[in-house]
Amino acid sequence: MIYFYDGTKEAFLTAFLLAWGDREAVFASQNAQLSLGQTCTFVRTDAAAAKRAEQRFLSFDKESMRDLGTMLRSGDANRDAVALAYFRLLAEKKRPVRGMLADDAVRAADECMRRVGLEIHRFHGFLRFMESASGALYAPFSPDNDICDLVAPHFRARLGGYPFVIHDVKRKKAAVCDGKTIFVAPLERAEVALSADETEWQSLWKTYYASVNIPSRERLKQMRGYMPVRYWKHLTEFR
Repeated sequence: MIYFYDGTKEAFLTAFLLAWGDREAVFASQNAQLSLGQTCTFVRTDAAAAKRAEQRFLSFDKESMRDLGTMLRSGDANRDAVALAYFRLLAEKKRPVRGMLADDAVRAADECMRRVGLEIHRFHGFLRFMESASGALYAPFSPDNDICDLVAPHFRARLGGYPFVIHDVKRKKAAVCDGKTIFVAPLERAEVALSADETEWQSLWKTYYASVNIPSRERLKQMRGYMPVRYWKHLTEFR
């Protein structure tokens, strides 16, 4: 049976309890194709049951809910299957299993979480802010994983009280900071009027980039190694 759930931790835990006796269970937080004869159910979150399951998993491994949250943020199409296999193993062993890297379920979960963490680290350096006419800073990006609110605390610490918006244009949401507090809100699209200084700085940066770039000695393979091509569209020098 396919268990459709809304992608939240609470819904995953509710579905996990429902599917415990179903060894053929498949979890899906997005569209999935049913095979011939396969049935499905749409899981309604049960907050009380989810809390009981959370407490049980925390008794096995105090970091288990952090791990679950990280896996559910992954943009990998297999994240639901990865999380289900990992938590089945954790429930069976009743102790931390993250060190069991010879096990396929643990290795897949470790790789899933590693990719989320790596992308957060990358965007600490790759994210580009623009100054709006109001003085607030705006940064659009299209990460592989759902991380805008996980990236935001780094910039709250770095920007010294400046208000900013980090806009995940792929998921149509944004992490908004007033200089102190961060909150996440839906954001379909944004029309940003740039400050005069920002327009000037962007022009200067493009001029500098063009002056140091030698067309006859382009090393595109090396550039792609340092900066994945899928991130280029939001960089000033490539716009």
